[in-house]
Amino acid sequence: MLTAAAAAAATGVRVFTATSSQGLLYAMEMLYTVSGWRAPFVLVNVSRGLASPITLESDHNDLLAARDSGFLQIVCATGQEVLDSVLMAYRLGEDARVRLPVLVNLDGFTLSFTREPVELPTPEAVAQFLPAFDPENIRFRASKPVSQAVAVLGGGPYSYFRYEIHLAAEQALAVHAEVVQEFAQRFGRDYGVLECYRSDDAELVFFMIGAFATKAKDAVDRLREAGEKVGLVRPRLLRPYPAGAMRAALAGKRAIAVIDQNLSMGKGGVLHSELASVLYGDKRAPPIVASFIGGLGGRDISAEEFYEITATLKQAIASGETPPPRLLYTETELRQVRKLQAIAMVERNELGDKR
Repeated sequence: MLTAAAAAAATGVRVFTATSSQGLLYAMEMLYTVSGWRAPFVLVNVSRGLASPITLESDHNDLLAARDSGFLQIVCATGQEVLDSVLMAYRLGEDARVRLPVLVNLDGFTLSFTREPVELPTPEAVAQFLPAFDPENIRFRASKPVSQAVAVLGGGPYSYFRYEIHLAAEQALAVHAEVVQEFAQRFGRDYGVLECYRSDDAELVFFMIGAFATKAKDAVDRLREAGEKVGLVRPRLLRPYPAGAMRAALAGKRAIAVIDQNLSMGKGGVLHSELASVLYGDKRAPPIVASFIGGLGGRDISAEEFYEITATLKQAIASGETPPPRLLYTETELRQVRKLQAIAMVERNELGDKR
């Protein structure tokens, strides 16, 4: 599917396709290949937790497994943002300074199995914002056959072309700023590289991506009512990584709670690792950057858990020590797992007796 989509894009036409979870992993080889073709198109990924075991609900390990492929990555939190991001993704990827495919991500089940009202722009308004694609030198004509085969290169030329992709991805930061500004002027909805919700004067900040960030916003409102100076910073653009904007948004904060809806086995949360690398050495960086793993396989993150995270950050500030990484998991859930383990053990023993 991905090969067909990219091959179509390589003929100079505008292409859209979509996948989800295991499908994105199945296409992993071609993600790297087609980004090297520099043929822009839009791929929507519906994030779901990866096997094994099996779940239909969301986390972000599929998206983050593809972060080094050369695809630009936009992560959405609402249905409206998905719709608008697809339109902006074409402008971003097709720009002559970028020319890369773009992945637009939404949360499985949370967004894909639910409904919400969205504002549909008119075709005329979209045509003004997104004019016909200019393929430049990307084209296919039966009357003028041209080979677009990929050559086998040595390390020197290979390094050059891979680094060109990197530079194009970095250039996408400036292009993104132009695109979102025009989109805001035309449609009245503004999408920066970060969503900063009540974070300007916040001392404590939740840092997370995806639809569950809407739960964090509700928790922020309730905590503010209780007198806590809490805010939210949500990256919308993951690749290219908006390091400068993140440093500026988090400068001077007393503590950050990075809530990863993913788990890099043997390391921890991917967002936490990447944010820590950005803040390292910055004199304005928060002294506490704590890691929380939550929402794996679509597990809910309750308002009470956001309150507990806030309390943990306050304790860390008082002690001056960053708490160890924590999995958001309740005693009730742990008892349920242990009960399942006990049932499985009994069933295995009974099966052994029958044999």
